[in-house]
Amino acid sequence: MAKKTPAKTPTILGSALPNIPWEDKPADCPHVMWRNSANPLIGWNPTPNTARVYNSAPVPFKKGFAGVFRADGRNGRAALHSGTSADGLSFDIQDKKIEWVDENGQPATPSYAYDPRVVKIGSWYYITWCDDFPGASIGLGRTKDFETFIRMENPLMPFNRNGVLFPRKINGEYVLLSRPSDSAHTPFGDVVLSHSKDLTYWGKHRMVMQKGGSGWWQGVKIGAGPIPIETKEGWLVFYHGVSTTCCGFVYSIGASLHDLDKPEKVLYRTRDYLLTPEKPYETTGFVPNVCFPVSALVDAPTGRISLYYGAADTYTAMAHCQVDELLTYLKANSEV
Repeated sequence: MAKKTPAKTPTILGSALPNIPWEDKPADCPHVMWRNSANPLIGWNPTPNTARVYNSAPVPFKKGFAGVFRADGRNGRAALHSGTSADGLSFDIQDKKIEWVDENGQPATPSYAYDPRVVKIGSWYYITWCDDFPGASIGLGRTKDFETFIRMENPLMPFNRNGVLFPRKINGEYVLLSRPSDSAHTPFGDVVLSHSKDLTYWGKHRMVMQKGGSGWWQGVKIGAGPIPIETKEGWLVFYHGVSTTCCGFVYSIGASLHDLDKPEKVLYRTRDYLLTPEKPYETTGFVPNVCFPVSALVDAPTGRISLYYGAADTYTAMAHCQVDELLTYLKANSEV
């Protein structure tokens, strides 16, 4: 009697998402990350009062998907809007921005807000975003139904961007990635990590990654992207790297792998970018030459990862990769 081959333990430590939006890699693609053929998923003027929706964060919700979306209004000001989707590709975005309330139910809507991330911890979906306290900082809030949104205390002082919560406590503490900056279009930036026992008081700040490397694609600044993905080999973090050209900044996508118990310890980090602006919807728009990763959907049994990214500060787009293929590439092409 033939012995049964033991089932392979999934690399991603998480849940199944059988309805993940997905496309197999094209036969002629030599890279570990590839674009969805439906890109861009959200284009100009998606609702009557919004001009552009990008740098947004869909997550699994009920039988489909919901999320918090950056929407730039027709007056040019950025705000956060809620939205839903049955398939993760076509979205119903609310035309009216989210009206936040504080812990006492009083109005607490920021004057501007952008670049949200969403993570489910326990029964709550927590949202981080770039806030107006005063000037760019990290906002923090929560919801259970994507209808009522409660604004919490700001975790960090200005100036800061790219706040990204880990999806669970590590050694009994919440962990937050961020990118300290200045009040303008920051010409510098490294990724740091902060700890909290209660999501209110934050400390134990640690340097995680700095800009640079032998290449130029991340030589100006870097910033964390989607919620870290827990794998049996470490936390997988997608991030953006920025270079400067004579025509301005260029935003590309890279990845790193971090120790599970000490996520400030970087095990591997992409020497070369995984995705850079090439397509017309990435090179041409309100801000040209931007691929800005914000949210990732994962299916643990298959290792499939579908990554939402903002393109040219105008469009919402999607790219795909498979975790085992990505980790193999990352280890062979690492520069820490």
